[in-house]
This record gives sequence, structure tokens and C-alpha cells, in this order.
Amino acid sequence: MVNKMIVSNILHRPIRTAVSILAVAIEVIMVMLVVGLTHGLLHDTARRVEGVGADVMVQPPGASFLFGLTQAPMPIKIGERLAQIPHVLAVAPTLFLFNSVGGLNIIYGIDMASFNRVSGGFVYHEGGPFTAPYDLLVDDWYAKANHVKVGQRLNFLNHDFRVAGIVEHGKGARLFVPLETAEDLLGVQEKASIFFVKCTDPGYTDDVSDSIHQLLPKHQILPLKEYMSLMTSNNLPGFNAFVTAMIAIAVGIGFLVIFLSMYTTITERTREIGILKSLGASKGYIIAVILREAGLLSLVGIITGYGGAVIGRKITLAAFPTLTIELTAQWAFYAACLALLGSLLGAFYPALRAAQLDAVDALAYE
Repeated sequence: MVNKMIVSNILHRPIRTAVSILAVAIEVIMVMLVVGLTHGLLHDTARRVEGVGADVMVQPPGASFLFGLTQAPMPIKIGERLAQIPHVLAVAPTLFLFNSVGGLNIIYGIDMASFNRVSGGFVYHEGGPFTAPYDLLVDDWYAKANHVKVGQRLNFLNHDFRVAGIVEHGKGARLFVPLETAEDLLGVQEKASIFFVKCTDPGYTDDVSDSIHQLLPKHQILPLKEYMSLMTSNNLPGFNAFVTAMIAIAVGIGFLVIFLSMYTTITERTREIGILKSLGASKGYIIAVILREAGLLSLVGIITGYGGAVIGRKITLAAFPTLTIELTAQWAFYAACLALLGSLLGAFYPALRAAQLDAVDALAYE
């Protein structure tokens, strides 16, 4: 009987019900997409660096593990000394260029021969390697997102580059230029932002790292496994604060809409509440009925939000193929809990107000 009454109340005001469900759905969508996008970008960056194939990365003193914040502070001759360390198979000096045209990108300036020895070489979808100083390699995701073709001219850093090849994604950056060209663009000579070091066997990673520490005691030495452990939200400045702010906004939207919806509902149903109380309904019973109604609205909104998050992910990735959005079961559960908690909190005051109504006054309400 109670469930039938709750469903009837929900269906009695279809527009208000739809708005309440939509608010909860938006809350769930915001939480899942914001968290999915931020974590997706972070994990995608880590996977692409892992795809370079290096076992150890050498950066200048005080460098951040966030690539692109430093560019060319190390002499490239350090690479020759690193190559002489026992159990080192190859060393690839790489120079970072920061590009903000058409989105934020880090361009790798690479020596093709050494980079291929470390990474195992590029897989070409179209075209081939550099043949001229201002040739450019792009990965397949970047090419798809920007409709880039082999032979096309692209302008980066106020220079025109010819797309020489489209390569499989996952080798660090999405854009690659010759190391000498990167040096010219930055106005430096014989410099590198990072050295990717590949061991003869991954089991020698610790030994090689210790040897590099002895050779370059002030430099930043990052074994790949350590780098991967650093690529978490807790190690990124402001990352958790941003995610928390977005979640708070989403929960606030759900809370306010449910609050207004249930408050208006209580006002309209004052006489009905008076009838229930005259029939012996307790305060706890009145509160339970209203909270169950809010819970049902929230449940439908959560399910709708799940569907909306999946659709939103597909639309976003269709428009921006280079993005990565990870929708996880863990955050789907968290989003549901936040939405349900926000809805119940939003309905609690109206429910408490309804329970405190005097039965005689409620029956006389017009």
C-alpha cells in the first residue's frame, strides 16, 4: 500500500519528477566523467611513457616527474657516459618542446636511431621516418583527431612541418621531430631534457639505477616502476582539490533540486499528511514515506546517470579521440552513494517539517 502511494505521488507530477531524476542523473554523470577524464589522462600519460620501452629515466637535478616542466638543462654528452655503464643496452636523449597550438602537447625531439633502439622502433600506419630537418611524425590518435594526412603541412612553434609519417600511438609523445630541429627551435646545442635508458635485461634495473646515482648523484633517476607509482592523483598539485570541487558542485546540484522538489511536494500535500496523521500515522512513518520517495527518485536518477555517462563518454571521445575517459565500477559506486546521500539529505528537512505538522491544522490547510 505504501509503495503504491509513493509511486502514485511520483507519477502525479511528471515534470517535477523528471526534473528531480535529471538532477540526480547530472550529478552522477558529472562525477563519473570528471573523475574518469582526469584519471584517464593521467593513466594514459603513464602508459605512453611506459611504451617508450625504457627501464630508467634520467632527468636534471630538481626536475619534476611531470614531463614538459623542464626542457634542456643537460648536456647530451651525458648519454655517452650512461651508455658505458654495465648492463645498459641503449640510451635515447630526448628534448621536450611545449606546444599550445591546437591543444596542449609535448613534442619529443628525438634521435631516431637511439630512440628506436630503446623503444623497438615505430610502427608506421602511413609514410615513414624523417627525411628532412622539418619533418614531423604524429601518432594515429592525433592524426584521427585533427584529420592529419601524410604530406600535410602543420605549423608548430612558428615553423611549418611536413608530416612524414603516422605511427602507432603509445611511444611517449604524440608528436616527434628530429633532435637537431628541436635544438634549433629552443636555441640550444647538444642538450637533452631526459635520457631514456634501456637495460640489457629488466632485472638489472636496480643495478643500473645505482650506477647512475653514483655517476650523477644530483640528477633525478627514475626507474620506470617508480615513475608509474608516482603517476597518481595524490602526487599531482591541485588534482584532488579540483576533483573534490567538481564532486561538491555535482552533489550540491542534486541536493538543492531534491530539497526544492520535496519541499514543494510537502506544501502541496499538507492535507494528505493531515489525513495520514489523523489515521494514526506516526512521525517516523511520515518521514520514512518521504525519504523512500526521495530514494526512489534517486535510484532512477542513478540508473539514468549511468546511461548518460556512457553516452557522454562516447560523444566526447568521438569529438576528441586523443582523450582518455575511464569509467570504473569503483567510481560508479561512489557516484551512486553520493547521489543517494545528497538526495536523502535534501529530503530530510522537508520530511521532518511534514512530520511535525499538526493534524488539525493540516486538515484545515487550503
